[in-house]
Amino acid sequence: MRKIRIDFCDFWPGFCKTDNFFWHALKKRFDVELHAQPDFLIYSNRESHLHRVHNCVKIYFAVESFLPRWNECDYALTCHYLDDFRHLRLPLYVLYGSPERLIRRGEDAETLLREKIKFCSFVVSNGGKSKTQKRVDFFHRLSRYRHVDSAGRHLNNIGGPLMGGTAEKIAFLRQYKFNIAFENASTPGYTTEKLAEAMVARTLPIYWGSPRVAEEFSPRSFLNYHDYSNEDELIEKIIELDRDEKKYLKCFHQPYFHDDRPNEFYNEDRLLNFFERIFSTPIQPVSQRRPWFRIGRWIPVKRNRPHSMH
Repeated sequence: MRKIRIDFCDFWPGFCKTDNFFWHALKKRFDVELHAQPDFLIYSNRESHLHRVHNCVKIYFAVESFLPRWNECDYALTCHYLDDFRHLRLPLYVLYGSPERLIRRGEDAETLLREKIKFCSFVVSNGGKSKTQKRVDFFHRLSRYRHVDSAGRHLNNIGGPLMGGTAEKIAFLRQYKFNIAFENASTPGYTTEKLAEAMVARTLPIYWGSPRVAEEFSPRSFLNYHDYSNEDELIEKIIELDRDEKKYLKCFHQPYFHDDRPNEFYNEDRLLNFFERIFSTPIQPVSQRRPWFRIGRWIPVKRNRPHSMH
């Protein structure tokens, strides 16, 4: 296998450079080496600073719905549908586990329903911002019908927030018939882990977010805010399903994927082929095309030697 020198920076707290989605995927096809002077840098938070000190080939991975800044990166992985050879669409939910967990063949919906001893869950950590107000308002409106358990740091009403990771959240969600799975924004392609986690937990998601979500997941397997003419109509549907077990089961047992087959974004070869092209194509990195001497704090700290592909 070809040796590839890479590094990571500007990811979330606790991110491990040798135990993450990209590292494990790349190891399947390449002899990747973590190096302080990499030939390829994968970075995430574009507002952070460490990626600016490198002048190698830079690959931007967006967690939120940010667009690539092509004056800072050479390639990008984001949630957007972009017609650009430098870009690959990689929804955040792909990083949250195998698609096999979302395959529903052989499940008994009635048995699963017996686990649903509570009405609806809501897990939100960030509040007080305009971008999160829609889900907060919906939480309060639905709570007028029945109590909604809020287990995040914001609006917590169960005695304290969930402190573990994804596994604890999924175990919590599994107790509920419904889960409010609202994104931070309604942007085409912006589908995060919220919907997929609810599906893994086998709770019926109430989703608001990407207008194109039905291209990724079967629209019959969740309640999509965009499918209703107004919020009152959606809440009436939730109440109807909550009160009628047969109607709930009809929706609840639907496959999450179209034809119960994982969508194209879970295809690992698709991702590795993109990296294969990156690693095989000699380019002058965008960071080397910018003037080296400019006013600002980053003049003295450029780390990489001039990039050479071959």
